[in-house]
Amino acid sequence: MGRINVGIVGYGKRGSELLDAFMDHPGVEVVSVAEVVDARRDECIRRVNAKRGRTVCTAARSWRELVSDPSIDAVVVATPDHWHAEPSIAACLAGKHVYCEKPLSLTLAEGRAIAAAARATGVTFQVGSQQRSEFNHMFATAAESVRNGRLGTVKRVLAGVGPMAKPCDLPEEPLPPGIDWEAWLGQAPWRGFHHELCPIGMHGHYPAWRNYAEYANGGLADFGAHHFDIAQWALGMDLSGPVKVTPPADGARTGLVFTYASGIELVHGGPTDCTFIGTEGTIEVSRGHLKAYKGEDRRADPAMELLRPPGPGEVRLPRNRSHVHDFLTAIVDGHEPICTAETGHRTATLCHLAVIGYTIGQPLGWDPDREEFTGPFADRANALRGRAVRPHA
Repeated sequence: MGRINVGIVGYGKRGSELLDAFMDHPGVEVVSVAEVVDARRDECIRRVNAKRGRTVCTAARSWRELVSDPSIDAVVVATPDHWHAEPSIAACLAGKHVYCEKPLSLTLAEGRAIAAAARATGVTFQVGSQQRSEFNHMFATAAESVRNGRLGTVKRVLAGVGPMAKPCDLPEEPLPPGIDWEAWLGQAPWRGFHHELCPIGMHGHYPAWRNYAEYANGGLADFGAHHFDIAQWALGMDLSGPVKVTPPADGARTGLVFTYASGIELVHGGPTDCTFIGTEGTIEVSRGHLKAYKGEDRRADPAMELLRPPGPGEVRLPRNRSHVHDFLTAIVDGHEPICTAETGHRTATLCHLAVIGYTIGQPLGWDPDREEFTGPFADRANALRGRAVRPHA
C-alpha cells in the first residue's frame, strides 16, 4: 500500500486497541503519540518499538506538535469525547487524514465544524462506528435487508442504548505526578482531578468520564453512535435525519421518539441493539445475534428469507476486512470510507437531539437541512446546540 505514517492523539483503552489494528497493517508505522499521562505515552512508545524491533515511535510534546509534524500522514484521535473536535479539525487543516473515535462530537456545533473541515480539505476521514465494518457483518446484512424492502414498509426502529450523562459530582483527589490535568480538561469547566475521569497509569477498562456531561453524553451517545448509526444506515439517512423529537410525557429518560419525514419512528430503547419492525416482519441485530421473524412476536419462528442476499439490481453494502483497513485503503485508492465525517456527524446529531429533547422535555421540530430546531420551544433548544468553552492551552 505504500508507507503511511500515523500519529495517535490519546492512548488509553481504546487507543491501545486501535494501535494493534494499525500496527497489523504492512506499510503502516505509528511514529508519534501525544498523551497527557506520561505512563500511557511511554507504554505506547514501548509497545510500538518492541514490536518493530527498533525505534519507530517517539513522543510529541502536545497534540498540536503531532498534528503539525510534516512527516505524519494520518492522525488517530482516541481522546475523551470533549477532545475530539480541536485535534480533528486541526489535523484536517494540516492536510492529515483522520480516524476519530465515536461519537464524533460533544455538541451539534462541534460536529458540523468537524464535518465542514473534512469536506473543505478533502482529507480521508473515518469515524469509528465500526459496526458498519465488523461483527461478522451482521449489521451490514440487516441494513442491506431493510434497504432492499425485505420488511415491506418499515414502521419503527428500536435502539437499545443507554441513558444520557449527568453532571460530574466526583470529589477532588490529590493529583499524581505524571498527569497533565489541565491538558486533560481542555475546554471543560475546571474541576479537581479524579482517577475515574483520568485513570492513573495504563489501564484496561473504559473510564467513567463517559458518564459525565462535561466530557460526554453518557451511554446514550456512547452506544447511540453505534446503534443509531446502524438505524440511519439502514434507513438511507446518512446525510439527513429526523424532523421531530418527542420525549416521553412522563419525564422518563428512555422512550424518546425520533420521527422521520417518511413517518418512520426511531425509538430510544429496545430489547436488543437494533430492532427493525415492518409490515412484513421484524429483523433484530446485535453484536451477538441476527434473526428475522414474521410479525412482532420475538417468540415467532425464524423467517430467514427476510435476510436473503441481494439479487440483481438490489442494494449491496460493503463487507470490509475491518474498519481500520477501510480507512487505510481509502487513503490509498481515494474511495470514500464507510463512515465519513458527515455520516458520523449525522449519527452524533441523533445523540445530541435526544439529550436536548430530554432536557427541554417538550416535543421539538428539527430541520435536518438547516440543522435548526423549529416550533414553540426552538429558541431554548437551539441555545443548546453548542456550549461555552473554557479558555485553555
